[in-house]
Amino acid sequence: MIAHARAKPCIRHRRNHQKLSQETNMKFPRFRTTALALVGASALCIGSLASADVVRVSESNFNATAGLITFSEFAMGTVNPTYLPTDYGGGAGAPTVNFGGWFTGQSLSASPGVDCPGGVASACVVGTPSAGLSLAADSSQTHIQSDGSAPNSPVLSGSPTFNGPIAVLFDTDQYGVGFDAGYFNAIGSLGLTAFKRDGTLLGTVSNLGLGIEFLGLVSMSGVADIAGVLFSLTGAEPAGFAIDGLRFGAVGDITPPSAVPLPGAAWLMMSGLGAMALRRRRQQQT
Repeated sequence: MIAHARAKPCIRHRRNHQKLSQETNMKFPRFRTTALALVGASALCIGSLASADVVRVSESNFNATAGLITFSEFAMGTVNPTYLPTDYGGGAGAPTVNFGGWFTGQSLSASPGVDCPGGVASACVVGTPSAGLSLAADSSQTHIQSDGSAPNSPVLSGSPTFNGPIAVLFDTDQYGVGFDAGYFNAIGSLGLTAFKRDGTLLGTVSNLGLGIEFLGLVSMSGVADIAGVLFSLTGAEPAGFAIDGLRFGAVGDITPPSAVPLPGAAWLMMSGLGAMALRRRRQQQT
């Protein structure tokens, strides 16, 4: 569901939690239940924080002030459309939005059977985007297309039609991005991947169901640092796919999920547990 390369630090944190838990159990048996509960809660919270830099959101998290592109703004067949704020009703500070197949530094896989087993080669994108995120001049094209499977046609398709990747580039960083995607015929087949302006991977959310599904994410940092997103294969999709109803916005335009932990909450909990153990030890010594 969420992918990122920073999973190993979470293992180290869990080992520290286990060590602290064992020491607490031996020295302060009366606090065993409380300590285990606190350690378990902090381990879960830190695990969530360390595993990814994006969090999945639903369409309802995007407020009325968020940007919305329906692809009905331009004529059918428009290739790699460029949306100025005036094209979609954006206000002051709203971004210009550009579309393409992938970012500079990326390419279609030379070994799609290995990189995207079971998926179409035309949507198997590999590589790390270059700093100064930009759309690759040699990437496949996107185009506005009618789609009988979509509840709101037209849609934006990659190339070839319904079987190509779609890259979205914003000229100003966004806090969150999302869109309706599908039609999915396999779970976990395609993903929405976010990148920073320097090309750093933030994370990916993939489809959890079949049919049309809203894929959305916000930055775990709590600030606007999403420069672009890529919609491409994360598994094997036996049928076609496209996007519609692109939503995006700054921090004030999106309400983050209430379940997202505050960055300092886990460490505060750990500090409190450590202080409690130290105080109890000193009391016993005196």
